[in-house]
Order: sequence, then C-alpha cells, then structure tokens
Amino acid sequence: MEVATFMSDVRPTLTVLAPSSKELEQGNATLTCLANKGFPSDWSLSWIVDGRRCSGIGWEVSRSPGALQTDRLYSWSSTLMLPADQWEKVGSVTCEATRGSQTPFSETLRRDQCSQS
Repeated sequence: MEVATFMSDVRPTLTVLAPSSKELEQGNATLTCLANKGFPSDWSLSWIVDGRRCSGIGWEVSRSPGALQTDRLYSWSSTLMLPADQWEKVGSVTCEATRGSQTPFSETLRRDQCSQS
C-alpha cells in the first residue's frame, strides 16, 4: 500500500450497498455509499440514478460526518432513501466523490446485480 502524504488528497475507496430484502418488503429502499480511507474528510458524495443527479427530485439524502481512523485517514458515508417501488424501476445507482479541482470518481451498483435473498 502506498504511504499517504497528509498534505495531499487521498481518494477514498467507494462501496455502494443495496437495500435489504426485508426493508424492501416494508416499502422502503435505503442505499448506502461507504467512503473509506480518504483524506481529508471533506470529499463530497453525490448520487446519480440512471444518469440523473438526485438533488431536487424528492428523495432523501443524508451524510455522516467523517470519522478519523487509527491510520489517520477518514471514513464516512452517504445514504439515499427512496420508496421501494421507485427502486424497482431503477437500472443503476452511482455514488460520485468530488473534492475541489480533483477529478471526480465513482462506484456504480446495477440493480440487476443485486441478490433478491
């Protein structure tokens, strides 16, 4: 692993987690984007659903504050909450990370890759 110099940005690793089948049965869908081992903690996480940004379309988005880990890198998350019937119509969900002039990067979850168990 590369040794991080803490005067520069370290891109976090992104992981997008699908909603659970139990939650879907209750009519809700919560997707989580985990950002791990980034520096500093002010990377912005945004959601893109089927190529459209989620801001202003009525779905709830929240973000956890960055938590400093023992390796002096940060971990944090963002959640996207939508009705289960809307999730059933989604093809793909992308979590995008940006910070200042850095090139944005992302992780995509395709709904058809999710297990139904």
